[in-house]
Amino acid sequence: MNKVVSKEVKELASYLIDAEKNQKPIQPLTELKSDLTLDEAYEIQLQIVKEKLSEEIRIVGKKIGLTSRDMQIMYGIDTPDCGHLFENMNVKNKHEVSFKDDVIQPKIEAEIAFVLKKDLKGPNVTVEEVLQATDYVLPSIEIIDSRIKDWNLKLQDTVADNASSGLYVLGDKPVSVDEVSLPDINMKVYQNGQLMKEGVGKNAMEHPAACVAWLANKLAEFDVVLQAGEVILSGALATTIDVVPGDEFTAVFEHLGEVKVTFTE
Repeated sequence: MNKVVSKEVKELASYLIDAEKNQKPIQPLTELKSDLTLDEAYEIQLQIVKEKLSEEIRIVGKKIGLTSRDMQIMYGIDTPDCGHLFENMNVKNKHEVSFKDDVIQPKIEAEIAFVLKKDLKGPNVTVEEVLQATDYVLPSIEIIDSRIKDWNLKLQDTVADNASSGLYVLGDKPVSVDEVSLPDINMKVYQNGQLMKEGVGKNAMEHPAACVAWLANKLAEFDVVLQAGEVILSGALATTIDVVPGDEFTAVFEHLGEVKVTFTE
């Protein structure tokens, strides 16, 4: 879709790009432009994507955010959002993340990740089509982060900021969707060995694959296709947990295994 992008959108995108590169958060975009619309926020995100692609940073997937009703209530909204995953966002299972070098103000969420074997192009993608297009699923921890100071944001701010994407960790054991009932998968998150959150697959829009269907249909508005081989983070099964240096998180998923990450200074 060849759409003329306003100078204002380009400027707001550049603020976020600079904030990421400098590891210094900025004031909310909705304060810089009080009438910022959701469509403009997605345009800002796509400008940031365009910039990363120009730097030869490859897209490896997508993410859906704000899928659980608890998260929507927390942010006072009634719709999910979505963002892009880049090759430099992947952290290997059981590895470390540095506060100094890698993140600004991270939080973690536990999610079911889909890896596609077929393209998915909306509109009108169904749960069944998502399952047919899925190669396998994995347990994941998404490390969300914000370039907006103190997480003081509205929906437009998080959408513009690539849906508050940071990093992500995937488990090691691929599982076929035919082997599990995704809505019924139980999940537990441990922080430094202590149980902090519990959730179940249906917490993400009643079915994690419904989140992926929503994503494919939403991105069709921007002529974006979910491509074979991409990783799709389908949305949190419980609310976020704040992170401080020294924290170790383990997310344990019934039938899918576990995924772990540690945060250093």
